[in-house]
Order: sequence, then structure tokens, then C-alpha cells
Amino acid sequence: MKQILILVIFFLSNFLVAQTKINGQVVDFDTTIPVAFAKITYESKTFMTDWEGKFSLVVSDFKKPVYVTYKGYYEKSCYPVNNEKLFVVKMITNINIKNNEIYSDQKVNLIVKKVYDNQSKNDPEKVFLNFEYKNYEYLQISANPDSISGKIDTIHKKSIFGKHKIKLDSSNYRFKKLVEKNHIYQTEKVNLIQQNKGTQKETILATRMAGFKEPIYEYLGLKLLSYSVYENPFEILETPLQNPISNIGRRLYVYNLIDSIQHQGRKTYRVYFQPKKIRSNRLRGLLYIDAESYAISKAQFRIYGIVNIEATYTFDYLKEHKIWFPKKRMFYVKKGTNNQDLKILGSTIKFNSSSEEKISKNASDRAYLTIESTPFDLEIGKEIVINEPKIKIELPKSSFNKDEKYWAGFAKDSIDKRKLKTYVSLDSLSTANKIEHRLFLGKKIINGYVPINIIDLDLRTIVKYNNYEGFRLGLGGVTNSKLSEKYKVGFYGAYGLKDNQFKYGITPSYLLNNKSETWLSASYSDDVSELAQTSFVTDSRKFRLYDPRPINISTFYNIKTAAVILESKVLPKLSSYFSISQNEIQPLFDYTFVNNGMNYTQYSISSVLLGLQWNPFSNYMSTPLGVIEIEKRHPKFSLQYTQTIPDVLGNDFTFSKIDFKTFYELPYLSGQKSSIVFQGGIAFGDVPLTHLYSVAPNNINKDAILERLTFAGKNSFETMYYNEFFSNKYTSLQLKHTFNKIDLGYKITPEFSIVTRMAWGEIDDINKHLGLAFKSLEKGFFESGIEANKIYKGLGLTAFYRYGPNQLARFDDNLSIKISYFIDLGL
Repeated sequence: MKQILILVIFFLSNFLVAQTKINGQVVDFDTTIPVAFAKITYESKTFMTDWEGKFSLVVSDFKKPVYVTYKGYYEKSCYPVNNEKLFVVKMITNINIKNNEIYSDQKVNLIVKKVYDNQSKNDPEKVFLNFEYKNYEYLQISANPDSISGKIDTIHKKSIFGKHKIKLDSSNYRFKKLVEKNHIYQTEKVNLIQQNKGTQKETILATRMAGFKEPIYEYLGLKLLSYSVYENPFEILETPLQNPISNIGRRLYVYNLIDSIQHQGRKTYRVYFQPKKIRSNRLRGLLYIDAESYAISKAQFRIYGIVNIEATYTFDYLKEHKIWFPKKRMFYVKKGTNNQDLKILGSTIKFNSSSEEKISKNASDRAYLTIESTPFDLEIGKEIVINEPKIKIELPKSSFNKDEKYWAGFAKDSIDKRKLKTYVSLDSLSTANKIEHRLFLGKKIINGYVPINIIDLDLRTIVKYNNYEGFRLGLGGVTNSKLSEKYKVGFYGAYGLKDNQFKYGITPSYLLNNKSETWLSASYSDDVSELAQTSFVTDSRKFRLYDPRPINISTFYNIKTAAVILESKVLPKLSSYFSISQNEIQPLFDYTFVNNGMNYTQYSISSVLLGLQWNPFSNYMSTPLGVIEIEKRHPKFSLQYTQTIPDVLGNDFTFSKIDFKTFYELPYLSGQKSSIVFQGGIAFGDVPLTHLYSVAPNNINKDAILERLTFAGKNSFETMYYNEFFSNKYTSLQLKHTFNKIDLGYKITPEFSIVTRMAWGEIDDINKHLGLAFKSLEKGFFESGIEANKIYKGLGLTAFYRYGPNQLARFDDNLSIKISYFIDLGL
């Protein structure tokens, strides 16, 4: 009997093993990116993975291999393991395939081309002249409590004496308790989307943010995900990407026709796309394409990298209009395989660095961000009038005060108890920690001010240093809205400890028009200015604890200026500045300007100045506090014209100046970015040296490299010596690419950039300028270098080398090593 029982158990165990079902995923060996629709063969049966590389397999014999093939990879044979949670198959790229690229077949290329060709017939924004709909959007940052261990860990740390410190880490436990009760963060809004003859505008009807009485305006202007699947560039996390159904995108991606299905009663192609270079972490996705109209009826997008991003668009087919219209957008972000810290929305969601084989124990890394966006109340063909079409988003104050009854109408069928508790808990947290006040203070500090009652103290005036004034100690500020919203008074006073001179300035201003932010100002100042400095009056003010360039400058001139100024933003994308000024100038170095047979060591200049900054690709939002730039897109253009006024207020010279600058920055989802700065200027007429161009040099004329070790500037020429070149016409170009931070341990995290700068210039009548020897830039100036910024607590090093026609004879004279410093305000 016992033998029969053993025999039955033996056969039963074999039967159970034969029915073992395992789950697996096929991924790229180097990038861990899933390999979609890979071919799997087991025991003469063949099937494909899904578009996330996942599959299920019934294993009858664990000694028999599983074969996996995919174009662009070597064939992989492997053996599944019993009781393994996830059977991961890692594919190795076939290095014999040219450029490791795969290509689409002709049939699917033709389908995708027809999608592109028929966009004008299928994109609702192009088909309908007039339409409007409301949209409910809910953003949530949360975590699954079940995925977090509530265990309190013991951490061993070495002290400076080599001994071990033992510390109990309860962060995982506390985080688990938090997310069991409520979400980490949430916000929701209802907006009205209107379009009239191609002009589209968004009006926010209702909004609320956990922890804030009034919403953060900048968040409401964020574009975390494109509204339309046809939009190009397609945007994810405010990063532009080439749309796979655009003309350029079709050159970057490869397409695979999976099958055809019935979707809402219509024949639909399922097309998978991925980058041509199979190891790239670009956009991947699955498109559902209507076989008759070639419209997108559903779209799923994925990005695998430092974060994993999922976006899903669903559509409803409107039979009356024969068009697919958006039904819902879903957006999901979770931690990927990143080797650096990553922050999204400030520090609201933060992922710590990790590697593929080592899952971080930090519970906050299990957090995720989701956005759900649902259109409703669609009206097509309605007569629509759009006020202020240049304003992309309008935020009226009435949207802040919607009661709970209003929001209850947007609740899901299943009540999310954690959602209800999140507003209460975060409201109390905001009050306790005064988050709103800290945010208000942070915005002021970014612009260089600290509010003290009715005055915003100007942080830039407190202490400065240069080689002429030495330490410059001062105090300045501007009155704020607590005193008046219609007028303000800016002022400063400073004293140089080396030149023993007092400098001051005062600027009262009156608000002529709140909507266009038009200010009329009068100004008087008695100060010093850097020789041949080029500044654009419309540049935005950024907080900098110090300005490193002027530290070693010795050539300044005294300037007493009286001016009337008009500033305005009549057009949202255009900032304008107009001034009439009278200037008394005295060079504070040995200089004589010879003009029309007369020698000038001091002179008067009366002039008008018109400055414009045009941001044609940026988008703006109207708020109760004014118009703000919400999508800072590039390129941006600055133009400035200066003209002296002959025979007015003792003006000595007649000349004109035209200055131009454009800036373009291209961010990547990987965190890297590239930038270009192009700048040029021309001055013609009787122009003294003080008003010529020096192209921002930043090197002191000393023999040894270490003697020239000073602070690097932001966009300055690090190997060009002060007063080496002057021009009355010039052009300059700066190219820069910044890589991700590298974590070397011990809080050493350098951020490397490669930089190339070049400039050309000419000088007319060089013999008119006596007392200061300099050269012309006719042959051009070239330098390239590497920046290792933020190595430790904001400190870094830069190294640049000078080459080309103006290269110097000694090697070390062409080399510049500088210290860089960046402040992270944590805002």
C-alpha cells in the first residue's frame, strides 16, 4: 500500500510540474528596456511577448530551453527556474548589424505615412473651426502601502574616528503609515478648452491644491503631457520629443504591424513603434490606427530610463462627425533605473540613485505620480469669442473658492478614502509648516529680494567685490505691495572700502496700467560701471549671491545718470523698455578720446534707448497678480537700440548702437541639456571706449596659471584677458552641452559640461583711443573647455584652452583654470 501511495505522489508531482505557469519578461541586456513582440519558442510552440516584453509560459520540463529571437539581437536560449517570481530574459545586441538599427517593412511604413498625410482630416483641432469642452484633471502622488516594508532598519555608520555608529532608521515605517492614511500629495482642476479658427485658449474654472489656500500659479501652467497625440513636438514632463507620426519622427522610429482588431466596431491596425537604434531610451509605444480614416483611435506611450513613464490616450468615435475625439488621458511616472537623484515638481516626488541589481530600501522610491484627465460637455460648431488670444491660460480668482459639493460631482464611483483625507492632512501640514509663506519667500529670493515689512531688501546690494572698489558694502531695496500696489520706490547706497567713495541711486515708479504691467519711472544714480560692458535692459533678474566676473576688473568709469523710463508688456510675448537719459562720464583710468581735433578725458552723453525682448514660442498665463510666463520655450530674442541726441543737454558725441542676442536651450528627458548663445552688436559714429564692446573677458594678466585662479563666469571668455580686445562691431557664439551628474560617493557629484566659445570683431579708428593698449578681434578668438560644476556643495572647477589665430606663444598663457560655484536654494 505504501509503495502504491509513493508511486501516486510521484506521478502527481510530475503532473503538477507539467502544469507550472511562469511569468517572464524580455529586456535589453545593457539598458533593461523591455523588448516588445519578441518571438518565443518552447517545445515547438511559438508566440510573442506583449508590447512591454512580458509573457506567460506553461512549463512542462524545466530542463528544456526557451528560445527568444528578435531582429537586432543574438538568439537567446535559456532555462526557466521553478518558483521564480519573474523569469527575466536579457537579450544581447547583435554587433554585426550595421549601426545596431532595425527597419520597418514597406506595408507598415505606408500605414504610418497615411496617418501623417491625413492629420488635417483627423486631428479635431484642425478639423473643427470652433469647439469647446470642459476637462477634469486630477494629479496624485502616492504609493502602494503593501509594497513598503514597515520594518525599522538598523544603519551602521563610520565616525571620523573609525568607530561604528548604530542608528535606527524608521523612515520606511513612518512613510508606510503616512500612505496608509492618505496620499502624499494631490491637486485637481476643471478647465474650459476653447478653439476659434485655430486659436486655442484654456480658462481654469475651478482648482484646489492640498495644503494651499490659493494655488501655485506656476504649477497650473505646467505642461506635463501634450493634450493631442498629433502635436509636434510631443511633450512629456515639459520635454519636447519628436512625435512618431510626424514627418521627422518617421525617420527616427521603426514600425511593426502587429495585427488588426475590431475597436469600437471599426477595423483597426495595431502598430508598435520604437527607436531605430534599438538600445536608445527614446519614446516607444503602441498605436491603434483606424483602417479606414487612418486616425489614431488609441495610443500608449512608454519611456524607460531614469524614470519609467507611461501615457495612455483613449478616444471615442463620433459617428456624426466621423472623427475620433479624446476620451481620457492617463499619465503614470515611477522610478526607473537611475544612477542619480531625481526630483519631479520640485522635491514633491523624489527618487534616490540606484542600480539595476540593487533596489533601494528607501520607501519613498516606491512613490509614483499619476494624472488622469477626462473631457466632458463637448460642443462642436458653437460660435466662440476668445478674449486676449495671446494669453494661453486664464486663471480668474473665482476658480479658487469652489466648495466640496462642487468637487463631489467629479468623484469616482468607488470612493477613495485616502483622497478625502489628503486635503485635510495637508491643509493642517501647510498651516503648521507655513508652506505658503515659504513659497512666497522663495519666489522673492529667486529674484534677489527678502521681504521685510513694506520693503523688499535687495540681496545684491549688501556686499560686492572688485579690483577698483575693493569690498563694496551697501544696502538697497524696493517698496512692495504692502505699501502700495500703484507705486514703488527703489533705492540703494554703497561704499567702496578701496576707493573710499559713496555711490547711490533712487528710482520712484508709478503703475500706469496693471494689465499690461506698464510702469513709468524717474531715476537718478551716481555710480561706477565696468568698461565696455554690454547689458540688455530687458534681461530677467536672477538671484546671484555674487557676480564672479567683476572681481578682478580694474577699469571702471564714473557715471552720473538722470533718466525717465517706460516699461511695458502690452503684448504678452514682448517686453519693452524705453528711456531718455543724460549721463556725465569720467573714466577712472588713463584714457583720452580724440574726436574732431579735441581731446576728451570726461564727457556728456544724452541718449534714448529702446529695448525689446520677444519670446515667440513661450506661453503665458493671466493670474490675479498679473501675466506670467508659464512655458519658457526657446529661442528667445533680445534687441536693443541706443541713439545719442545731438545738441541736447550738452551731448558731446553722435553715435548709434544696435545690440542683438538670442538664446536656445534644448532639454532632454535624460536630464542632459544643450544650449546656444548667439550675440552681436554694432556701434557707428563717434563712440568712446566706454561704450564699445569687450566681449566679456574673464582672465587676469599674470604669468603663472595659479595666480590667475579666480572664479569662472556664466557666459564669459575665460582665456581672454581683461582689456585685451575692443571692437565697435562683433559677433560671438557659445555652444554648451551639460551631462547628468556623476555620483562618485562621499557627496561628490560633479556635473560635467563641454563648452566652445568663439568671437569676431572689428575696430574703426583705433588711433582715436589713447592711454590703453588693446588689439582687434578681426582674426577671431576661440576657446574650448570642460566644466566640472557642483563637485561638492556647489563648488566646481573649469579648464579652458585658447587656440586659433590669437593663440599666445606660451602654452600656459592659453590655459585657464577657474573655480565655479552654484547655489542650490532648494526652492
